Order: sequence, then C-alpha cells, then structure tokens
Amino acid sequence: MSKTAIYPGSFDPFTNGHMDMVRKAADIFEHFYIVIGVNSDKRRSFPASTMAEAIEETVRANKITNCEVVIWDGLVAEFARLKGAEYMIRGLRNNMDYNYEENVAAVNKLINPELEYVYFRANNIAVSSSMVKELHSYGKDISAFVPEAVLRLVEQEDGKG
Repeated sequence: MSKTAIYPGSFDPFTNGHMDMVRKAADIFEHFYIVIGVNSDKRRSFPASTMAEAIEETVRANKITNCEVVIWDGLVAEFARLKGAEYMIRGLRNNMDYNYEENVAAVNKLINPELEYVYFRANNIAVSSSMVKELHSYGKDISAFVPEAVLRLVEQEDGKG
C-alpha cells in the first residue's frame, strides 16, 4: 500500500522549521505534497507562486525527490481525498499548537474521515513565519531562519517596494 501525505500551510514565508518537517516526512512517506493554501480573505506577504518556486528549489537542494509542491485554494481535506493521501502532516511547537491542530483535525475528519494526522515535534520552537516576518520588518537578518531560496525571494520582494 502506498503511503501518501499532505503537508498544508500558508508557508508565508516557508521557514527552516517547515523544512525540518519536510525532511521528516520525506523519510517516512513514499510520496507527499507540500500544499500552499490560498485564502482569498487573507493578504499574503509573498505571492504563492513565487513561494512555491522557492520551496521547490529548497526541496531539490536537499535532494528530496518524493515531494511535490502545489498551490490549492480549496479545503485541504478535499485535496487529500483527490490525491489519495491518507495522512496530514503537522508540526507542533507547543501545547497551544496541539490544541489548535486537534480542533482543525476534527473538522477535517468530518470532511474526509479516512484522513489521519501525523504530528512532528518541531526542533526549534521559536521559528514561525510570523516571527520571521516581524524580524524582517525591523530590518533584522533572517538568514538563520529561512532557506537560501526563500531569503532571495524576500530580498527580491523588498526591492519591489
């Protein structure tokens, strides 16, 4: 039986913490999707399409071959069903993340009862997209928190402002 998973998120921006989850997933699952969720009610800091390119470059640079990056503007539980994915990957930094994820999992189980959650413990609990964006907004160096391709994207987006 094929073991397929999805790893959804806004990835705005994709961080080294996210990449840690990708490495763990690559070791366990035969195939998985990094699903960039698009919510039309939320303004992204970085375009989903260019973030997808930066994530793809990062995945290739890490020699991970059992992963695809996709952009999805629907419910992730429906994406999982469409792709035959049995598992949803989530990273946990603390008990607040767990409580939030369990509520989301309950809703997703109503939509797709076959979908099982797999939680990976984050290695660095301080790294989050929000933290990276805030540090960057104050002109701080974020190179320790994001992959090289994402750093280039962030710097390129700065040049457009």
